[in-house]
Amino acid sequence: MTFSLALTLFLIGFAGSFISGLVGIGGSIIKYPMLLYIPAGLGLAAYTAHEVSGISAVQVFFSTLSAVWALRKDKLIHYQLVLYMGSAIVVGSLVGGYGGKYLSADAINVVYAILATIAVLMMFMPKKAIDDKEMADIAFHKPTAVTSALIVGAASGIVGAAGAFILVPIMLVVLKIPTRVTIASSLAITFLSSIGATIGKLMAGDVLFWPSLIMVIASVLAAPLGTAVSKRLNTKSLQAILALLILGTTIKIWTDLIM
Repeated sequence: MTFSLALTLFLIGFAGSFISGLVGIGGSIIKYPMLLYIPAGLGLAAYTAHEVSGISAVQVFFSTLSAVWALRKDKLIHYQLVLYMGSAIVVGSLVGGYGGKYLSADAINVVYAILATIAVLMMFMPKKAIDDKEMADIAFHKPTAVTSALIVGAASGIVGAAGAFILVPIMLVVLKIPTRVTIASSLAITFLSSIGATIGKLMAGDVLFWPSLIMVIASVLAAPLGTAVSKRLNTKSLQAILALLILGTTIKIWTDLIM
């Protein structure tokens, strides 16, 4: 572990986790390709897809924990929604996290690209703006919430993600949850998802200690900053940022898989 590599990993972790707190995602949609391409492009290290997914899983656990802690007093987390979707996503992510060891690197990248593509399509679907409303007035279809969380957990667990980059569009478009409640609740749900994914990756032997530790330190510092900034932006800006991030990453991954 050289100083240059450690600094590069820290900057990747800081940037991704700031985005995590800003738009309510685990950050893996950004950090997965960054870890895969940047250290190798700089000639510092070449991590496999399995190693990147393991590092991502551990980092997401701490970044979402930090962001949820920062939001705990804002009363934006819908605990019934977290209970239903969180329980399902833990099971799915544990299965996906461990099952990923049986897939090739290309297969893991394909799963990631498919998830990101679906998320992009959902974010750009026409939908009515949902104004923030009282927590007691928010209702959702429970079977849909549980089923979608289980599927997202299994697929995202494979790539070491918590699944928020597709979970957020589902909550906004399908379940009709207000934007700020979606962002806060998705962080709590993805924190639970990251528990399953991290345990699965540890069992599979895909976690590298030092890179994971550096990414965790960066995450704990950056995620609360992103959360603080998000409070100063309007909900349309937050959705636009999330959609653009997912779109850019999707184009990059599919391009590399085809070429």
